[in-house]
Amino acid sequence: MKNFILKNTKSLLASAIMLSATGCSDLKENPDFINPSTFYQSAKELELGVNAVYDDLTMGNGDWSNHFYNRYVFECLAGYQIGWEKGPLQYNLGNISASDDYINAYWQQCYRSIDRANNLIETADKIQDPANADKVKRIKAEAQFLRGFYYYELVRYFDNPPLKITSTQSYNDLPSNSGGKQKVLEQIYADCSAAASVLPASYSGADAGRATKWAAKTLLMKAQLWGQKWAEAKATSEDIINNSGLSLYADFGSNFDLNHKNQGERIFEGQGSAKANSTEYTNHSAHFNPEDFPSDLGGAGWSWLSATKDFRMSYKSSDKRIDATFIESYPTGRTAKNSKGEFPIVKWSEKADYNLSRFGGLVDPNANPNNPSELIFSKAWSGKLVELNTNWSTTEKNTIYLRYADVLLGHSEACNEVGQGDAFASINKLRERAGLEPLKGLSQAALRDAIVDEIIHEFAFEQVGYPELRRKSKFGGNPDYLGAYIKHYSDTYKVGRTVKAKDYVLPIPLIEIQGNPNVKQNPEWQ
Repeated sequence: MKNFILKNTKSLLASAIMLSATGCSDLKENPDFINPSTFYQSAKELELGVNAVYDDLTMGNGDWSNHFYNRYVFECLAGYQIGWEKGPLQYNLGNISASDDYINAYWQQCYRSIDRANNLIETADKIQDPANADKVKRIKAEAQFLRGFYYYELVRYFDNPPLKITSTQSYNDLPSNSGGKQKVLEQIYADCSAAASVLPASYSGADAGRATKWAAKTLLMKAQLWGQKWAEAKATSEDIINNSGLSLYADFGSNFDLNHKNQGERIFEGQGSAKANSTEYTNHSAHFNPEDFPSDLGGAGWSWLSATKDFRMSYKSSDKRIDATFIESYPTGRTAKNSKGEFPIVKWSEKADYNLSRFGGLVDPNANPNNPSELIFSKAWSGKLVELNTNWSTTEKNTIYLRYADVLLGHSEACNEVGQGDAFASINKLRERAGLEPLKGLSQAALRDAIVDEIIHEFAFEQVGYPELRRKSKFGGNPDYLGAYIKHYSDTYKVGRTVKAKDYVLPIPLIEIQGNPNVKQNPEWQ
C-alpha cells in the first residue's frame, strides 16, 4: 500500500466529493487539498464519501483493469474459464508472479476503498448533525459493511492480507499481517455484525443498491464459512432464510437482466449505468462478447474471455440455468450473409470443433450461411454478463456480488459440516429451480462434493469458482477440488500444466513486500 499512501492521504476523498456537482458547489479550496475534518460537517456530505467507497465495485474510479475484471483474470487459474488476452492466458497456464499487474491493481483497489471506509467511520463518529443522526449511523454502517466486503475480497485470494482499521495519516502508518487470516476474518465478523444491527432491510428510489441488513448478514455467513465456523454459519444462514422474506426467482435469468436490478434475491450488486454517468459503466461486454458478433448490430468488444466446451458440456441438458448462463445462439459476421441478406444465426453444439485458440470454437468461416447444420459453434460465451446489442461503453448491467443462492448453498454446507439440520433442503431449492432431481441419502463426503459442483454451475462467470475451490482444497490433500479442476483442464486440452502449491493462493504483491517491512509473503511464495 505504500506506493499509493501519499495519493490517498492528500486527495483520498476528493473523488467522493466530486461525485456530485452539488457537493462541489460549496467548496472554496482546490479538491486535491480537501481535508475530511473540515469538509464533512453533515450527513449529506458524509454520504458523498461513502458513495466513493462503493465506487471500486464498478468502473467509477476510471481503472480499466477494474475490481471485477481482475477477478475475471484470477478465475482463469481454475481452468474452466479461459482467455486469449495476455492476462487470462497466463493465468490459464498458472504463470503468475508477485509483480503481476492484475494482482497489484486489485490489491490497491481494495485498500484504497478500505482506507476510505476507515476515514468515513472515524469521521461519522465526530460529525455533529443531530437532525440527521440516524442517517449518519446508517452511513457509518454502510462503511463498516464495505470495509468488511473488501477485506473478504482480499482474504478469498490472498489468505493473509495486512489489517488496518484506522485511516492512513503518514508514510509510517503501515499495517501488519502478523495476525494472519484469522485476525482479518474476526474483523469482518465484527464489521458485518455492527452493520447488520443498523442497516435497513431494503431501500427505495435513489438509494436502491446500498448495502442492506441482509447483505451484511450474507457476507457474515460467507466469512464464517471461510473461518470454518460451521455452527455460526448455520445460524446466520437460517436467520436470513427465516426472517429476510427473500426467495428465489422462478426464472434463474432474472438474476442478471436489467428489469430486476437491486431486487429480490439479488442481495448486493455494484451499480453500473452509462446513462446515469458515463464513467460508471461496467466493461463486461467488452470482455465477454462473442468474437464474431457483428459490430454492425451495435455490439462491440474484444472477446477475451469464455469457458471451455468441456465445461459447457458438464451441465446436464435439462439444466434450466443454461439459457441464462451461456449465449446459446447469436448472429455471426464470420460467414457470408444468408440469402435474405442477413447475418446468419449460429447455435451452440457439442458437435462443433473446439480448441483453446482465439478463434477456436467459432463457426467455420466457410459454413453455408443457409444451412443450419453448418451454423454451429462450441465456445461457451457468457450470457450472464453481456448485452449483445449494446456497445460496451453504454451497458447498463450491474455486477452481482451477493445473491440468495449464496445463502442457500452456505446453509447446506454448514449443516453438512456441523452434522445438524437438513443439509439437503436448501441446495434442493436451487436444483428444483434448475429442473434437476433433488439430492438425498448422500454421505457427508458425497454431499460435500455435490455442493462444490452446485457452486461451480450456479455461479459460473460470477468469478467465485476459483476462491471457492481453493477454500475447500489442500495441495496434495483430500479433497483437492482445485487440483482436480486444474488437472482436468490440462489433460483435456494438453497444455502441460502441473498443479503446484502456488496455485492455491495469490502472492502478496511484491511492491507491498518491498515497501512495507511489517508484511510477510505467503509461505507458498517465499
